[in-house]
Amino acid sequence: MKTVSIEVRPGEPHEAAAIADVHRVSWLQAYGGIIPHRPLVRMVNRRDETWWRKATRGPATLLVVDVAGTIAGYATLGLSRARALPQEGEIYEIYLRPEYQGIGLGRVLFGEAKSLLKSLGCEGLVVWCLEDSANAYNFFHSAGGRDIAEGMEDFGEKHLKKVGFVWS
Repeated sequence: MKTVSIEVRPGEPHEAAAIADVHRVSWLQAYGGIIPHRPLVRMVNRRDETWWRKATRGPATLLVVDVAGTIAGYATLGLSRARALPQEGEIYEIYLRPEYQGIGLGRVLFGEAKSLLKSLGCEGLVVWCLEDSANAYNFFHSAGGRDIAEGMEDFGEKHLKKVGFVWS
């Protein structure tokens, strides 16, 4: 029997191309049919390898889930941007390549991101997702998040509702 290593750790600058690829395939899969095509492609194309290389050095923390040497997903996290909410930490993004979804890696990455925020002294956590993204909505709900806040995001001519899930 072969053992597969799974590691959650900070993303490194030399992994920028792999992280950009995870971003591209996961966003196209997650938001295709929800966000209009042109705005979605523009958002994906803005986050190229150069962007992700800078992100590994930026103020937000970037975690990757490494499965046997392959970057299977990432999460970005830091201080909450929602000043009206009492939660101090925020997971800005959490995405997995489609072929790594549904096998528990999302829960592992989410748990590590939550633990890191707590270790940095953040009390509480908020995560935003598009209401129409059933997979994300169900994931955060099943992870114990309480749906307590709403907002709107504009994507070209389309206005979509976003939902804020919180953990105390």
